Amino acid sequence: MFKIRTFINTISLMKTDFKSRLKILNEEHSKLLSRKNERIEPGNGIFYRYKYPVLTGDHSPLYWRYDMDPETNPHLMERFGIHAAFNAGAMKFEGKYILAVRVEGNDRKSFFAIAESPNGVDNFRFWEYPVTMPETENPDTNVYDMRLTRHEDGWIYGIFCSERKDPSAPAGDLSSAVAAAGISRTHDLKTWERLPDLKTRSQQRNVVLHPEFVNGKYALYTRPQDGFIDAGSGGGIGWTLIDEMTHAEIKEEKIINFRYYHTIKEQKNGEGPHPVKTPEGWLHLAHGVRGCAAGLRYVLYLYMTDSKDPSRLIAEPAGFFMAPEGEERVGDVSNVLFTNGWIVDDDGTVLIYYASSDTRMHVAVSTIGKLVDYCLNTPEDGLRSAASVENLKNQIDRNLKFQKEKKQY
Repeated sequence: MFKIRTFINTISLMKTDFKSRLKILNEEHSKLLSRKNERIEPGNGIFYRYKYPVLTGDHSPLYWRYDMDPETNPHLMERFGIHAAFNAGAMKFEGKYILAVRVEGNDRKSFFAIAESPNGVDNFRFWEYPVTMPETENPDTNVYDMRLTRHEDGWIYGIFCSERKDPSAPAGDLSSAVAAAGISRTHDLKTWERLPDLKTRSQQRNVVLHPEFVNGKYALYTRPQDGFIDAGSGGGIGWTLIDEMTHAEIKEEKIINFRYYHTIKEQKNGEGPHPVKTPEGWLHLAHGVRGCAAGLRYVLYLYMTDSKDPSRLIAEPAGFFMAPEGEERVGDVSNVLFTNGWIVDDDGTVLIYYASSDTRMHVAVSTIGKLVDYCLNTPEDGLRSAASVENLKNQIDRNLKFQKEKKQY
C-alpha cells in the first residue's frame, strides 16, 4: 500500500511540476517576445545600434522545442533544441518586416523560418511552421543564409547556400564539404518552388540576385571560390548575367569588387543583401574577412556602383562600416558580423539586419541619405599606412582652418 501511495504522490508531484514549469516558460517567453528595444545613443552619425538582439534561439516558439503533453513529457524537457537564429534575409511583405532566418538546431542542422515584426526593431515572432524547402535530386545536407529578392519578373527569389559532403574527400574525412547556390522562388513565403542549383565551375556560397533585369537578363552577384572555406584564386565579389533562373548557369563572370592585401577583405568578401537603387547609384552592403590571431574576423562594409551599369564601382569607403563590438564578439563562431538582409522604408529609413558570431540577429538603423553620404565622402583605402596618414592630415587641416575662420567648435 505504501508503494502504491508513493507512486501516486510522485505522479501528482510530476503533474504539478509540469504545470508550474510551463507557467514559468510561458511567462519568460512572453516577456522576451514583447520586450521593447532601445536605440543606443549617441551612435557614430552613420547608424544606430539597438540594445537587444531582435532574434535568438530563445525566440523560437515553445511548441517547437517542447513536447507539451504531460503524459509523454512529464518533466517538460526540450525535445528539439534550438541553438541559434542568425543570418537572415529580409524584406517588407504585406506591411510587416519579414526575416527569413537561418535557424540552427542542437543537431547542427540549419533550416529556414519566417519571423515578422510590426516595426522592424522588436516584437519579432516566428510563423507557426518553419519553411519546407524542397530538395533536389541530390539532397542538401545543410541549407543556410538565404538572400531574398523581389524581382521585377514578379517572383520573390530565395538564394541560399546548399552544403553537401565532398564526394572526393578521402575515407575518414567527415568535414570536407562542397557549396552550391540553391535557388528557390515563392509568391507568399509559404509555398516554395525549388529550382536547379546554380551551375558554375567554382564553389559558390554567397550569391545574390539583382532586383532588376540588366540588358534583358538576370544579374547575379557571386563569390567564386576554389574551396569551401578558402577563396583561393577567387578575386572577390563577382558579376554575371544569365538567361533564366529556372536553369541558371554562369558562363562568363567578372570581379567587380576586389580583395586586397592587408585590408578588411584580404581573405575573402561577399555580397550581403541585394543592392538598393538610389539617385546616386546602387548602394551595396557586403562582408569582408581577414585573418588574425583569433582566427577569421568578419566585418561589414559598403560600396556603390553606377546606376546604369551596376557592375561598375564608383565609390568605396576605406575600412569597415560595422565591426563586432562587446557581446557581439562572443558566440558559436566568435568575432563575426554577417549580413544578408536589409529593408528600406518609404521614408528612406534603412533597417540593417546583421548577425553576430553565428548566434543571434541584431538591427542597426540608418537612412539612404546617410549611407550614400558615407560612401561618397569617406576617403577610399590608399592601401598603405602613408596614404592613411595623408587622409587624416587632410581632415585635420580642414578642421583647423574651419575652427580658425569660424572661431568655434
